[in-house]
Amino acid sequence: MHAHVDLGSVTVALLGPRRLTTTLRDTYQRAAAGVVEFDRPEDVSSRSLSGVGYAVIAVPETTDSADALDGADVWRGALATAGAALPVSVERVAERTRGSITLVGGGPGDPGLITAAGLHALAHADVIYADRLAPAVTDELAPGVRVVPVGKRPGHHPVPQSEIQTQIIEAALAGETVVRFKGGDPFVFGRGGEELLACREAGVDVHVIPGITSAVAVPENAGIPVTFRELSRSFTVVSGHDPLDENELEHLAGLSRSGATIVLLMGMATLPQTVSGLARHGLAGETPLAVLEKGFSPEERSTYTTLATAVVDAAAAGCASPAVTVIGPVVHALADGARPGSGVPASEMPTSDAPVSAASNGDTPDAGTPDPGREARS
Repeated sequence: MHAHVDLGSVTVALLGPRRLTTTLRDTYQRAAAGVVEFDRPEDVSSRSLSGVGYAVIAVPETTDSADALDGADVWRGALATAGAALPVSVERVAERTRGSITLVGGGPGDPGLITAAGLHALAHADVIYADRLAPAVTDELAPGVRVVPVGKRPGHHPVPQSEIQTQIIEAALAGETVVRFKGGDPFVFGRGGEELLACREAGVDVHVIPGITSAVAVPENAGIPVTFRELSRSFTVVSGHDPLDENELEHLAGLSRSGATIVLLMGMATLPQTVSGLARHGLAGETPLAVLEKGFSPEERSTYTTLATAVVDAAAAGCASPAVTVIGPVVHALADGARPGSGVPASEMPTSDAPVSAASNGDTPDAGTPDPGREARS
């Protein structure tokens, strides 16, 4: 950076390949009022340069003078075409030989629930590999960042998990700053652990930024605490993607009878097997149960029922994935008026000082496996 230039009130545009501009980014972020990055001349326009007062063209340190001038001229031409009469400097930058990967949990769907650390990682990424239910964060991204959709739908895996891992590792080895963007938390049914191990085995620098898990956030958004004094002092999060075996059902029924809350993710397809199995192992039919669909979306909805009538009531209400299912007395802890089988959208909920007969509900992002309602995408 040119030390004699005062950039304290100026937004700086960094122009050049991301493997170069990322090296300059931290320096200019400390010195300037703001930084924007462009890795393609065609992205430069009067609109994208709005507010920019200084431009820096990054050229490889190893490039000879003639080639460096030619590369810089391409960017100067783009600035001229955009009608930007800016002071410009050219800086030689060492090319990165290896990038990094950050696994970012996006939370339960609302962009406002992404952590500050997660937003920072997204804003400084060269490429983002996003799952299907990752929150939409277009406004947070730097110009030119590539977003690669790699999400799965039930029964449809356009990019297999092994290929996702290959792609993120190859991008990092090529020197790019990679974000693997998931819903919920990467380590809650999100296959983040598998991806972290694959990165370590490849010798890639890898970090994890936790996300708010939908197993807690979606019930909370629907007015259901997963723990509540004198009702529940523990909760268990269970994947319902595959039917639970008899040992698992017996164990869960025992936990529930002892006061634990059961939170079931990816469980709509296996709900009949789950509720019949829990009943078979002694869980009372009147045990409250809530199905929380599409949490933190305009279509969120809650259906209150019981273990004994859950299958009939869920079918009558048209419950569908993605959804979170909560089993236990906490379902009614804050909603004494909730009635079995109710399913009322959020816009029709009563006010906070009225009995809640049918709260709206929320949903969970999908996991790295093919069923909907998952905690985090693969």
